[in-house]
Amino acid sequence: MHGEYKVQGGKLVVVDLENLDDRLLDVQVSGDFFLEPAEALDDIRTSLEGLPVSSSVEEIIAAVRAGLRPGAEMIGFSAEAVAIAVRRALGVTGTWRDYEWQILEGPALPPAIHLALDEVLAKEVAAGRRAPCLRFWEWERPAIIIGGFQSLRNEVDLEAAAEFGVETVRRVTGGGAMFVEPGTTVTYSLYAPAELVRDMSFADSYAFLDDWVLKALNSLGIDAFYKPLNDISSTKGKIGGAAQKRFTAGSVLHHVTMAYDMDADKMVKVLRIGREKLSDKGTTSANKRVDPLRSQTGLPREEIIERMKETFRSMNGGAAGSISPEEYAAAEKLAAEKFSTDEWLRHVP
Repeated sequence: MHGEYKVQGGKLVVVDLENLDDRLLDVQVSGDFFLEPAEALDDIRTSLEGLPVSSSVEEIIAAVRAGLRPGAEMIGFSAEAVAIAVRRALGVTGTWRDYEWQILEGPALPPAIHLALDEVLAKEVAAGRRAPCLRFWEWERPAIIIGGFQSLRNEVDLEAAAEFGVETVRRVTGGGAMFVEPGTTVTYSLYAPAELVRDMSFADSYAFLDDWVLKALNSLGIDAFYKPLNDISSTKGKIGGAAQKRFTAGSVLHHVTMAYDMDADKMVKVLRIGREKLSDKGTTSANKRVDPLRSQTGLPREEIIERMKETFRSMNGGAAGSISPEEYAAAEKLAAEKFSTDEWLRHVP
């Protein structure tokens, strides 16, 4: 039985093992990581030998840590990485290529419909009625999308938003507010089975789920990198941010908005972005918080999205898909009952 796990920003861990009477047998651990002293590799192997195949990731991590000799250093990998590789060898967790991904595109939609579609599609994936998918958004109108736990009055200047014709909605995920206008951002959502990130913390899963888009941006000449907890950044400034929600039904929603050619002056008029929030970004002006993709590539927005799709397909697979009439209808109903309501928008005043 064979399992692999590539540490985000680190090294590859490979585990080969046998299952005998529901116990791990003949465990071998290999990879391109670094380990000092070299004899500590035997410590890791011995710590795994004989463990029940039903061991949780936490139990495997504890066994590896307990088995390491004092002073041993794991470089480019960790006990967590070993545990994930063990579980993948046992077939407990899946990798991107274990699923038949679909790539979805659709017409420009109102903000509330987009947010409702996120919930509908994530639950359809959880129920097994839809394949895991990547969806690119098109915005029908300008909008402010605030995080699920943000204060409406603290984040949005509602008078200015009304003056500029900007609609305000609240999403189900946490994180900060974002300002979008048609054609000025690249927004996408991933709807993945929960087992894809089951053995990862939220922090680790952000890096894992954003890895493919970083490679796409790098291929366009952008020096993009992941900045914990949830930012996609570059040497010239922030590009975008991610947010995530894990549904108990068995799926994870991960969505990202990246600036392409935003109106920063309008953004600071409709969003109440204070100096305290900007201080940890290393900037003194709200206008400089986000570094648009257009300024770094000179490419049309559509070409950037196409490169993202090509990169996703090459790394993870993926065929063209579409949103069904039934899913659109469910989203319209959910938007009317939840995302378009004052009760939802103002539940954190």
